[in-house]
Amino acid sequence: MHIVIVGGTGFIGRALTEALLAAGWRVTVATRRSPAQASRVLPSGAAVLSWNAPGGLALPPGTDAVVNLAGASIARRWTQAAKRLILESRVGTTRAVVAALAAASTRPRVLVNASAVGYYGRRGDEIVTEADGPGQDFLASVCRQWEAAAKEAEAAGIRVVLLRTGFVVGRGGAMRLMLLPYRLFLGGPLGSGQQWLPWIHLDDVVGLIRFALENEALQGPVNLTAPEPVRQEVFARALGRAMGRPAWLRTPEWALRTALGEMADMLLTGQRAVPAAALAAGYTFRRPDLDEALRSVAAH
Repeated sequence: MHIVIVGGTGFIGRALTEALLAAGWRVTVATRRSPAQASRVLPSGAAVLSWNAPGGLALPPGTDAVVNLAGASIARRWTQAAKRLILESRVGTTRAVVAALAAASTRPRVLVNASAVGYYGRRGDEIVTEADGPGQDFLASVCRQWEAAAKEAEAAGIRVVLLRTGFVVGRGGAMRLMLLPYRLFLGGPLGSGQQWLPWIHLDDVVGLIRFALENEALQGPVNLTAPEPVRQEVFARALGRAMGRPAWLRTPEWALRTALGEMADMLLTGQRAVPAAALAAGYTFRRPDLDEALRSVAAH
């Protein structure tokens, strides 16, 4: 099977590329980087297709599926300019991907498109599944528009899967930033620590994307979260245990809001999201236990 991964040079994209190549799949990574730059960070064996969003993407002949992971980092102060970048890097790129799918001489069978549990907004203690509606905040608005752009591919007869991803436990991404204070004996809960944190190990992110590619019955939104979300305070204590460090230094809400502005909402609120669609489709999680998942990261 020939897979094109858009945004494949990022944390998740590199892991997915490596796993698919190891399984014998053909992988092309579409990226804004030059082929030389992309090749330095990608596993050997991946082809590179350079393009400039939001237009100009032409899929290689024989593309069977597209995985779209592209999007600018949200780990920044959400100024108006940053908000425009966060939105356009997702919606504009997705529209370009959908246009490329529709224009392909032989249309790929499936588009697996990134989204986030931020779709649900603030939900308190409510258990959230894919059947629940969107929230009203900035991230929820971004996810609604992002998913709507991806769903346009259905008009061309293409199956669309929307990956509402939680906090990814792995050696990279946001987890890398979280590990640093613990290494310095400065780790601990954020704010009250009572907000829910829907987490998932990188192995299951990759596993679920592959599951979505192969399982033709799976479509629509899929929560990429472990079966048991935890409160942020529980996550902090578990990370401290995994690293052999205390988790005693609570970061107060006012400090996060002063440092991060509106972006602090993402850290101080959460969703008790569960992977109802994945479980119903028969996916078996590889790392469903939080302590084991964190030890696999902290050991490196």
